[in-house]
Amino acid sequence: MEMDKPRPAYAGEGCLVGVLRVPVKVVAVLVVLPVRVVWDLLVAVARLLNRHALGPAGRGLRRFHEAVARPVLRVLGRVAKNLLMLVFVWPWTGLWRHVLGPAGRGLARLGSALAAYVLRPLGRGLALAGWALFVWPWAALWRHLLAPAGGALLTHLLRPLGDGLRRALRAVDRRLLAPLARGAALVGRALGTALFVWPWVLLWRYALAPAGRGSARLARATGVAAAWLSRALLVWPWARLWRYAVVPVGGAAYRYLLAPAGRGAYAYLLAPLGRLLVAAWHLAGRISRALGRGLVRLWRGCVARPCAWAYRQVATPAGHLVREVWRTARAAVREARAEVRRALFGAPPREPVRSRARTLGSTTAVGSAPAPEISLHERQG
Repeated sequence: MEMDKPRPAYAGEGCLVGVLRVPVKVVAVLVVLPVRVVWDLLVAVARLLNRHALGPAGRGLRRFHEAVARPVLRVLGRVAKNLLMLVFVWPWTGLWRHVLGPAGRGLARLGSALAAYVLRPLGRGLALAGWALFVWPWAALWRHLLAPAGGALLTHLLRPLGDGLRRALRAVDRRLLAPLARGAALVGRALGTALFVWPWVLLWRYALAPAGRGSARLARATGVAAAWLSRALLVWPWARLWRYAVVPVGGAAYRYLLAPAGRGAYAYLLAPLGRLLVAAWHLAGRISRALGRGLVRLWRGCVARPCAWAYRQVATPAGHLVREVWRTARAAVREARAEVRRALFGAPPREPVRSRARTLGSTTAVGSAPAPEISLHERQG
């Protein structure tokens, strides 16, 4: 890959690196090294706290939550649920189930029976009475008197009279009113055209339209002249200045001055300084790790190993000796107490051997079956 190829060294880079190496090392030892040491100490302290304080505390809290808090909260939740059910649900459920529900069903059955045996027959009777009083007489009057009389009047009088009037009005409209309306429409159209259309048409065709076309041409010519004048005064000089002065001068300055200066500053100053700072940081890290390993070894050699040797060679045998002495003293005290108890109160009664020999998990003694009745002579024989 191109990134793995060695970068060609510029002329004078070795001299500049040699000049900057000593100040950078001084800065690395006096400034970067304390910062790196403090950083490594903070990392070590954080890991130590996480390993010996925060981690066990978190595990303890998790175990407390799993072993104590969660069961307690579950029990409290069940108790609260039961209390809420006892206060807000079960009384209303019992009231509905044992009081309101049976009462409602009884009222519904009573209403159904009342409607079926009282209200429905009464309503049917009232309906029949209303039909007999207010519907059937007027229906019979309309069916047997008014409808036949109206039909005969319509057939023999009103319909022929209406047909005659329609024919007369149609003849008057066709022979008189329609010709008069067409003549009046022609006269009105001619008068309206002569008074309201032709003067304005002539005015627009021979006065307004030519004047408008002339004004438009004059305005267009004036706009074109103003545009050319504004370009000549405000655009073309600056465009020529940008094209023939600013662009060539700026390009030459960037190409022959700014770009070489930037590449030289990056190549001869920034890049070597960055590499030296990175090397100083890594050097400070190695020194910090060496100091840390030295301190760890010093701690192990001066504190940890002597304490471990003292624990193994001194404290452990002393503890075993103290434990044996304590065990012997406890046994002696126990025997002395037993002797005093036997001297004062006598020896306790001993149980039979069969009753003391019990099997695990049962109440019967081992060998509790009765021995066979065999005489001594038979046993010896």
